[in-house]
Amino acid sequence: MLLKSNNYEHLYKSFKWNIPSYFNIATSTIDKKEYQNRTAMIDLLDNGKIQNWSFADIKKHSNKLANVFDHFQLDSNARVGIVLGQCPETAISHMACFKTGRISIPLFNLFGVEALYYRLMNSRASVVICDQIGLDKIKEIFDELPFLKLILCIDINKDETNILSFHNLLEKASDNYITKTTFAKDPGIIIYTSGTTGGPKGALLPHRALLGHIPGVEIPHHFLSSSDPVTDLFWTPADWAWIGGLFDVLLPAWYFGIPVVSYRSKKFDPEFTFSLLSKLKIKNTFLPPTALKIMKSFNPSQKLNNLNLRTVGSGGEALGEELLEWGKEILGVGINEFYGQTECNLTISNSRLLMPAKQGSIGKPVPGHDVRLISHEGNFVSEPGEDGEIIVKSNSPVTFLKYWENDQETQKKVVDGWLYTGDFAYRDDEGYYFFKGREDDIINTSGYRVGPSEIEDCILSHPEVEMVGVIGVPDQVRGNIIKAFVIPRDKANVLSQNNKLKESIKNLVKLKLAAHEYPRIIEFIKELPMTTTGKIIRKKLRENNK
Repeated sequence: MLLKSNNYEHLYKSFKWNIPSYFNIATSTIDKKEYQNRTAMIDLLDNGKIQNWSFADIKKHSNKLANVFDHFQLDSNARVGIVLGQCPETAISHMACFKTGRISIPLFNLFGVEALYYRLMNSRASVVICDQIGLDKIKEIFDELPFLKLILCIDINKDETNILSFHNLLEKASDNYITKTTFAKDPGIIIYTSGTTGGPKGALLPHRALLGHIPGVEIPHHFLSSSDPVTDLFWTPADWAWIGGLFDVLLPAWYFGIPVVSYRSKKFDPEFTFSLLSKLKIKNTFLPPTALKIMKSFNPSQKLNNLNLRTVGSGGEALGEELLEWGKEILGVGINEFYGQTECNLTISNSRLLMPAKQGSIGKPVPGHDVRLISHEGNFVSEPGEDGEIIVKSNSPVTFLKYWENDQETQKKVVDGWLYTGDFAYRDDEGYYFFKGREDDIINTSGYRVGPSEIEDCILSHPEVEMVGVIGVPDQVRGNIIKAFVIPRDKANVLSQNNKLKESIKNLVKLKLAAHEYPRIIEFIKELPMTTTGKIIRKKLRENNK
């Protein structure tokens, strides 16, 4: 927890980690005595009704599930796959794992059969908790998963062989349970990376990772308070299967005793999002860049006066000037960009409370994190404006323990006490970081190293562009030339490949950026390949372009 301050330099230099030897995520959230009568979750149902869950409710249900785990004699560090969206059962399942010393595995409920098989097989999961949609998929692969013994489904009332009703089991179980004492360094959760480079890897995070996230949540959200009455209220469209949903929102909010809104959305809906923010008077939100772009496309200019937002955070892809200005105007607050990875999250951030915003910057290092840039030759980059790979000192509590069953990749990721992100950036003379992209995404054209994000942001400002992805394609003269895959607002342009619009986009980039950064090739398409977390898979664009 940070001491409130409006001086970034003082906050960064004076901050010291205070990580106890023993720490458990459940103990520090739902078990806290002073939180029991507070609202923990506001669950919005499909029929529009709202169910309020207190911390005491979540604790009792988690205790019941913890007793169910013990009844089935799961191994002490058994892995439990949780194939659910935002709903109370998801949070209850994670907490039961933390309470009993088991390891939870959040799994996206829109994963296909192959994606689920890979993760459940790799983790050797003993149990899966799912809804009916997940159950239908798991049934297809159950016989091919030798370690999977039990499926608990939240949507059935009648038990089948190895498939039991989640709610029937809880109804019969005791709600008394003493949470196991765990070391802060003990493993608590495996989160699989989305696999934009190579296959998915399971990042094994310890219980202390929650403490490691707290400064990185407080900075963009302008400090939080655990005192009663609570005035903040969190929501994110990011699924709780990802680190952004779990560790940027749900768990940190509960660490402070702040309620979280949950809603099981099948697809991001901008109209519903604006309505939800207004209706429930959401105060704090994490909106991924893709969500913001869709919201801007839906409502490009109409000012909304019925929003009550205090803070908006965003991260995962760089935001452009147009999007940031739109956020200020339409959402009524500045968007604080931040940066992190599943393996070492929330390490760089903006905070309009602590530092003047700089267009295009992802901010400065979060207190508690030693962040540097390193050159291809292995030297620290000290010159302002010079590119380097972002590396983070791996001794902070937010850092993952290892990749599950993958020591080779772990050793590549962490070298001599530094975690190598694979992301490139530059730093200005005031210490602000500017994201350029992953090493594979950087485009070398005519001797210049160009990041795709800046070009994408510029093209996105064109009034006739809905979405865009940029890559480099080989060229005999320039090494690479820039190609843009554009989703136009008027889908008729996809068929016609409107040359007039292409020239308009090219001229915009030349005017706003530089002559060497304009896309020499533009292709209009209907959709972009995206990860399940909403990031453009530029690797696929490059492969499809061959």
